[in-house]
Amino acid sequence: MTNQIAIWLGVLILGGVMLDYALVGTEHLLFLGKKFYDLLDWVAFWR
Repeated sequence: MTNQIAIWLGVLILGGVMLDYALVGTEHLLFLGKKFYDLLDWVAFWR
């Protein structure tokens, strides 16, 4: 992955998080954060 692709991916992710925060608040971000943590734990198990 090049630096330019990583920067654009980071900008898109941060833009999505800011849009979600502006439209619905923080409840969804907390839920998605917990689910992402569970996913990372599950993937680390299979590694």
